[in-house]
Amino acid sequence: MQDLNDLYFFANVVQQGGFTAAGRSLGIPKSRLSRRISELEIRLGARLLQRNTRGISLTDLGSRYYLHCQEVIAAAEAAELAVTSSLAEPSGTVRVSCAVAIAQSEMAFALPSFLLRYPKVNIDLLFTNRRINLLEEGVDVAVRVRTTDDEDPNLATRRLRAASAVLVAAPELMARYPAPKHPRDLAKLPFLGATEHDRRIHLILDGPDKERYELVAEPRLAVEDFALRKRAALSSLGLTMLPTDYCSEEVESGQLVHVLPGWTMPSGHLQIVYPTQRGLLPAVRVFVDFLIEQLSKEQIFPNCKN
Repeated sequence: MQDLNDLYFFANVVQQGGFTAAGRSLGIPKSRLSRRISELEIRLGARLLQRNTRGISLTDLGSRYYLHCQEVIAAAEAAELAVTSSLAEPSGTVRVSCAVAIAQSEMAFALPSFLLRYPKVNIDLLFTNRRINLLEEGVDVAVRVRTTDDEDPNLATRRLRAASAVLVAAPELMARYPAPKHPRDLAKLPFLGATEHDRRIHLILDGPDKERYELVAEPRLAVEDFALRKRAALSSLGLTMLPTDYCSEEVESGQLVHVLPGWTMPSGHLQIVYPTQRGLLPAVRVFVDFLIEQLSKEQIFPNCKN
């Protein structure tokens, strides 16, 4: 088997721009390093470096070989990190993004036991219903509900359970308007909910015969918080989307009615997402495991765009 040290030596020579600087960096005599690279070229049967009085340069084959060397070195570093991370005691700060409804319910009960279990780990919890970009905003873990395949493929995703939502309103409000048969019939009704960049509420509804309709509405009350939306809906101020489990009692009692029951909203999943470029730090790894353990149990409020 090829000595993998030769790949490391070769990559270091390229990165340092020559044998002298690479030898100094590695603590190896320049002559020995040059001999190892020459033996590597003989074994491969190809010239990797062009040597001249001004220094070195890569040949075409050398450039391709260097890219593979970088991949091998990165994989070796990741393998070592996987072992050392598993052995290390979790410590440091984990920055977490979580939708407000989830944070105020399940997360509020779960976090104290996590902090007691891992005394050297700190949690920086960001309450937001905005869908954040983990890589750009320096977030380690996000807890959110998304529809199928609506995640960045560069993130690791762990689905925990299904989540659903319904369009509801007070019966007194619906009595003021003709009974709707299609989502377009709702255009004149007041709406409550979270808005997109155009400051409009956007809702996707699936109906009979696989028809899909995007309902776009001007908000009477633009708000992300589910509790406030439910209170406003109970006061007959408008229609709103609410998590099914969050309004089931009100629907059963008749305080709210399910609007257009023949139409449904795309189902989603409560999921944990996190970057995995070089493996997880111990604190992040144990926090992800903890969330899987805790949040797979109870129903959660869906359609939180964090």
